[in-house]
Amino acid sequence: MTRPVERLIGVYDADGTVRGELTYFIGARLGRAHCALCDLTHGRVRKRSDWKECSAALPVPFELYHRDDQPDAARAVAEPPCVLADTGTDLVLVLDAAALEACAGDLDAFNAALHDALAHQGLTVPPG
Repeated sequence: MTRPVERLIGVYDADGTVRGELTYFIGARLGRAHCALCDLTHGRVRKRSDWKECSAALPVPFELYHRDDQPDAARAVAEPPCVLADTGTDLVLVLDAAALEACAGDLDAFNAALHDALAHQGLTVPPG
């Protein structure tokens, strides 16, 4: 039996405060901090335009959070970075850090991994 997905949630392995953003930015440039979800959604400074197109093309909303502002329910399911599916009754881990890392910042690889993982979990999204 398949379960419909109402929304997707991505959680960065970085804090969303000004200090957290600055710490991550500097750490990433020095090779001390890394978030595979950030590689997919952001360029060096701002959100990638191709990410905006990718997420807008998904048939369900894709909400992004930082580890310090993620919903408590998400925090209970997985460590960031990750992508979770919200079925309306529970959150399901769809892509963990290793799966996001395997995408290597490539949005085509991310889309393929996302759809494969959803299918593997028995989750469906409305046709887009």
